[in-house]
Amino acid sequence: MTSPPGKASVQGPVSVKPGDPRYPSLVRRGYNRRFEGRPEEIRVVRSAEDVVRAVDDAVRTGRRLAVRSGGHCFENFVDAPDVRVVIDLSEMTAVRYDRRRRAFEVEAGATLGEMYRRLYVGWGVTVPAGTAGSVGVGGHVSGGGYGALCRLHGLSVDHLYAVEVVVVGRSGKARRVVASRERSDPNRDLWWAHTGGGGGNFGIVTRYWFRSPSGRTLPAPPATVLDFTLSWPWERLDRETFVRLVRNYGEWGERNSAPGSPACALYAEFSLSTRSAGHITLNGQVAADSGATRLLDDLTTALGGGVKVRPARQASTLPWLTAAIHGLDDAPGPFYSIKIKSGYQRRRFTDRQAAALHRHLTRSDYDHPGGTVFVNTYGGQVNTVRPGATATAHRDSIFKIGFLAGWEDAAEEARHLAWIRELYRDFYADSGGVPADGAFINYPDSDLADPTWNGSGIPWHTLYYKDGYARLQQVKRRWDPRGVFRHALSVRSS
Repeated sequence: MTSPPGKASVQGPVSVKPGDPRYPSLVRRGYNRRFEGRPEEIRVVRSAEDVVRAVDDAVRTGRRLAVRSGGHCFENFVDAPDVRVVIDLSEMTAVRYDRRRRAFEVEAGATLGEMYRRLYVGWGVTVPAGTAGSVGVGGHVSGGGYGALCRLHGLSVDHLYAVEVVVVGRSGKARRVVASRERSDPNRDLWWAHTGGGGGNFGIVTRYWFRSPSGRTLPAPPATVLDFTLSWPWERLDRETFVRLVRNYGEWGERNSAPGSPACALYAEFSLSTRSAGHITLNGQVAADSGATRLLDDLTTALGGGVKVRPARQASTLPWLTAAIHGLDDAPGPFYSIKIKSGYQRRRFTDRQAAALHRHLTRSDYDHPGGTVFVNTYGGQVNTVRPGATATAHRDSIFKIGFLAGWEDAAEEARHLAWIRELYRDFYADSGGVPADGAFINYPDSDLADPTWNGSGIPWHTLYYKDGYARLQQVKRRWDPRGVFRHALSVRSS
């Protein structure tokens, strides 16, 4: 409901339908232009009670629903053609300290940037999470949540104490449930499912509570970080030089990703863009109040071994909060169509894989600058957690890889999809065209559930969850027995 012009706003849900001038803004709030839904209603909610009523309405009227927090989904989980009701959490942005739970409460509609600012200004702490400030907390955390501080402090979910979820029981009625990591909590399995089980599977998350596993607070970030960019021009990178550069980066990762390594303060994203982009770049941050320049020097030296081309280097010391909100994300969006694929990497690329990258990034029949493979540092504190302790099963990797195609012209979709699918298949040719070390559910790729593109014999859910999928299915049967919450890669109850 809304108030008349000139009146104070009424705190409550807002229902927006086709024909309303607000409808285009809300329906196109998603980051990926490849998909655009046409729901009958967008319900902008402001409380968990609003969510309960919205879910009840959708279930009662037999309309498929989906939830949107930040809108950064890479597949059409929200914008599928048969979604009739979108529940928009963007007004639920509160961040506060819950004295009763001795934990920091963050509503699921807050962006990472909002969470960083409020936690740091209010209490001098943070949740280790992503490098794009516009990403919504809701889906980011439930899929695992990683970013610039994860090598030092672990994943977002490693600090997740409790979660509030609106679920639908066998009767068809919606209700709120709070589930915590306490061993005595009868709802603990629902908490566990949200430590990497992915969004849109079990219910609608309305609130998270965070506190570190060993205490009542959260990590304190450094006062400053060293923000850096290294850049190599494509015109000086032949195949041999490119392969050697990628090998050097991988070997540095193998040497510097053990928990407790001083180099875990350094986070980097190696963006290997197509030749038409003009250059490849390594962006990152060193989260250390002292010794940051030395760590960057060590990495730069390691990358230069046997490589005659020296990178252009830019580096500046920034306040941590400035760097965290500014972020590192320069991927296409929000006016691009996007396709993404992913892989975890337990060791450096083989030279065959690096050569495959070079071949596809320099193809004469594909010259779009939106084609990129990004290789992000991982490991460190992430790998100290036992795989089954959370639903994030991949706890032995040193890199996380994204394969991205972004394009402006919708009519060219087939060309861009063909390029990224061919690259991915070629890169992982030694393991049947899919990553032997698994994939990341927050970079969802529906191709992995399609035999046309995944002929490896490895089920999509094994790639994302390993052996944890059977446990996620048990949670699904208990908390979503009617299958209300579903999408192309959702957990199936059987």
